[in-house]
Amino acid sequence: MKQLKKLLAALVLMPALVMANEAGYPLDRAPDRGQDMSALQNGAKLFVNYCLNCHSASMMRYNRLRDLGLSEEQIRDNLLFTSDKVGDLMKSNLNATDAKKWFGAVPPDLSVIARAKASGDGTGADWIYTYLRTYYKDDSRATGWNNLVFPNVGMPHVLWELQGVRAAKFEEEKDPHDANKTIHKFAGFEQIKAGKLNVQEYDSAVADLVAYLDWMGEPVKNKRQRLGVWVLFLMSILVFLTWRLNASFWKEVK
Repeated sequence: MKQLKKLLAALVLMPALVMANEAGYPLDRAPDRGQDMSALQNGAKLFVNYCLNCHSASMMRYNRLRDLGLSEEQIRDNLLFTSDKVGDLMKSNLNATDAKKWFGAVPPDLSVIARAKASGDGTGADWIYTYLRTYYKDDSRATGWNNLVFPNVGMPHVLWELQGVRAAKFEEEKDPHDANKTIHKFAGFEQIKAGKLNVQEYDSAVADLVAYLDWMGEPVKNKRQRLGVWVLFLMSILVFLTWRLNASFWKEVK
């Protein structure tokens, strides 16, 4: 019951990120790295270093990262802050009052964010993958940043040191449905300041982070899928045997 209450609380906190793709920006397909242990380990490291400062993952314990091939010693040495223990939940130390004052809302819990963001536009992983790659400099915003997938988002670009600083270019086009109106259309990015990573390296790092967020929402997903294949195989055998037994039975009746 206690865990259920925590899950419901996490879902209540999600509106700040769980919004539809307001701008209608097309989502890019996130690379599938759900079974790549090295990618998941790197994603966990990125999550702890860049996300856990503000966001919590209150449904996940650090020691669950052993499922990614990490030992408790590696978790303790590389992924824990000073006061945390291996068995602790992944919680942020950010004060809720300060968070609301700085960002306008308390940063949502990310335990199941990858599952919550799934929509008709794409999977939750697709949304996060595109979202983290479409930040641009916008001095009109309080944080100095804006986003194509989530316009006027309150979250700053926490990965800017890796990606660098980019400006978005827009063009005014005539509305095909109304000649008296114009459309503000995105026309590409302009790199203002280089980051620590080039474009390919940054996209790969984001893919690792997204893979970890997706894994965190359902750590047993890979096991479930492997088990599901065997269940379907056994059910197929049972269906075949039942079909032949039925044919044999009615053959005698006739």
